[in-house]
Amino acid sequence: MERNLRKAILLAVGVVCAASGSVMAQQAAGMVHTESFYPTGQRATSILLIERMAPVEARAGTAFEYQVKLTNLTDAAMGPITVIETFPEGFSAEAVQPEPRTSNARTAEWLLDSLAGGSSVTMRIRGTAASPGELTGCVTLKFDTESCLTHRIVQPALRLEKSLPTPVSFCDIIPMRLVITNTGTGTARGVRIEDTLPDGLTVAATGDRTLSFDVGNMAEGSSRDFTAELRATRTGSFTNRATATGEGGLTAEATAETLVRKPELVVKKSGPEMRYIGRPATFQISVTNTGDEPARETVLVDAMPADVQVLNASDDGRIDSGRVTWNLGTLEPNASREVSVTLTASRIGIIENTASASAVCADGQAMARIEFRGIPAILLEVVDERDPVEVGNEEIYVITVTNQGSAIDTDIVIGCMIPDEQEYVRAEGPTEVKVEGRTVTFAPLPSLAPKAKAVYRVITKGLKVGDTRFSVKMTSDQLTSPVTETESTHVY
Repeated sequence: MERNLRKAILLAVGVVCAASGSVMAQQAAGMVHTESFYPTGQRATSILLIERMAPVEARAGTAFEYQVKLTNLTDAAMGPITVIETFPEGFSAEAVQPEPRTSNARTAEWLLDSLAGGSSVTMRIRGTAASPGELTGCVTLKFDTESCLTHRIVQPALRLEKSLPTPVSFCDIIPMRLVITNTGTGTARGVRIEDTLPDGLTVAATGDRTLSFDVGNMAEGSSRDFTAELRATRTGSFTNRATATGEGGLTAEATAETLVRKPELVVKKSGPEMRYIGRPATFQISVTNTGDEPARETVLVDAMPADVQVLNASDDGRIDSGRVTWNLGTLEPNASREVSVTLTASRIGIIENTASASAVCADGQAMARIEFRGIPAILLEVVDERDPVEVGNEEIYVITVTNQGSAIDTDIVIGCMIPDEQEYVRAEGPTEVKVEGRTVTFAPLPSLAPKAKAVYRVITKGLKVGDTRFSVKMTSDQLTSPVTETESTHVY
């Protein structure tokens, strides 16, 4: 009997696993129980335990029940499993539990979608044997064994954003911002940003036109923020493109535009080319913003050179220590302001005067030139010291030349005519004297400064009684006609 049972089990296991198995049979309480371990025959190295349980003996024609039990020896679920029970020859199945998927007089088939790790399922078959003898039943198992590994397929992607403020002032630092984001899945590796600035923009700290940022590896969904400070070298509109790259051909681009504007101050100053000392001269000064940005906090300063006095300034110009200051405020593009200043000078010569305008990010200046001239005003005076004078005595004529003007007079010549009633004795003065008959001429005096005097003396002697006239004539470079003066002397 036991030999037949072992044979049945071996057949069943042979169906389940073509190579190896393990069969144990035991009898207890009138039941025979077999175990088979698939596929190695050893419990420690097998995945399925197949058990069959049946009565040791059963009467022909009397119903009995036997069982087939499957146990998953692993921790993982397996399935689907097809279980096919082939009934023994001469056995008629009357009831099968659970309900098989298909059945006929010879077989019953179950489909187990999944058998959880460590769980079991039992099939119960009830029926009768038609005649005495040995019954051999076999179970056939069909299942697929899978070895699965789940790994992630990713596609990182880069998005680059770039921003620049606009418009900006030429003199301001321009902040630039770059934001790089991994918008894909997985890690973006070896990410780097390159930015070549357009002509007209440089890195404020170095003056370079290239920027690079080593971003490194970026996790999925992460972002990095980079900033730089730029400076403009000219005005205009600029488009700046940055490129991001990463391993595996990852690329992204971003562009930003900015408009650089600047105020430009043009100063013009106009006035007379010549004035005489002490006379006022008025200058017009205009300031125009020819740029494309407002000139804020515009201030105009007109600084006077030495010996120039400011008489008046328009538009609330503040006069202080030879400087005139106008606060012009904000000049919009193409706007102008005009002011005036009136001055005079206390010295002769050409005076250059510069007006300077300054604003936020702008300046300008203009120079004007004026010649201040002096006016020579020569006064000729002749005085006789001893009038009346006796025949035979001397008379002294004092000739004084005074420059009452504001300019130097040059090449001053004094000529004297002695009357017939007198004769020449001697003469003295700042220059040499020449006598021809009754004419006394002094050599030219090279120059006579303003407020200066030159004194000449001519001494004569009375010859005969008479009411005489001593005549003096003066010429100079600045005189347009001679100046004459006479002095009467009574000789008795």
